[in-house]
Amino acid sequence: MAESTLPAPLTEPPSGGQDAVFRPVRGGNAFEETVERLLQAIKLGVVRHGDRLPAERDLAVRLGVSRMTLREAIRELQRAGYVESRRGRFGGTFVVYRPEGTSASGDVRTIARQMGQSLQDALAFRRVLEVGAVELAAARRLSADQRSYLGRRLTECSAAPPAEYRQHDSRLHLAIAEVSGSASLAAAVADVRMRLNDLLDAIPLLQRNIRHSDAQHARVVAGILAGQPGRAREAMEEHLDGTAALLRGFLG
Repeated sequence: MAESTLPAPLTEPPSGGQDAVFRPVRGGNAFEETVERLLQAIKLGVVRHGDRLPAERDLAVRLGVSRMTLREAIRELQRAGYVESRRGRFGGTFVVYRPEGTSASGDVRTIARQMGQSLQDALAFRRVLEVGAVELAAARRLSADQRSYLGRRLTECSAAPPAEYRQHDSRLHLAIAEVSGSASLAAAVADVRMRLNDLLDAIPLLQRNIRHSDAQHARVVAGILAGQPGRAREAMEEHLDGTAALLRGFLG
């Protein structure tokens, strides 16, 4: 029996994950949260090495902060080596940060120890969010642009060099959340991914695991594009369980 689908198609164009990270700050700590949003976009690969950040005026509006606050945040990131500002006709603020690849497994244990109880909380939250996202995405009638968008993200991830694999993995997972149709869900997926980012980056990349991950990604996307929520859910659960098992192995 075919699985049911929600009647309303999604027609809005994909934002490339920008809507999930460049969203209004909560206020109170506008500068700090602006830095956090920009770092989230850079570290998760929403804007990658060589990419230009959105125009200052547009970005300030999207973040809900003053242009002065945004400029201060950009200056701090420039001092830290994440971005650089260029003048001229083709000027703007460009990302210069490059992912460094993975660290030694000892760093995994250090980061996990620093996270404490919040690690299990983040892993559990991630599972609920991402399994829910694939079910919603598979139950929607996606537009041609959205279907193509998922396919591109899948191809980019499978073709990524090892040093950039984690970023492309993040981009694919954000794309799935984005086409779920829930902006709140996409934002939550971006947030929990950022909570786990340092830990995931510290897990050594094993070629066999990458091949296995790519195959699981392909099954997840195939389930979404076929409009089969159960199939997509099962593939995502297997994928997340694999990551958790690998993490447990390195934590020993």
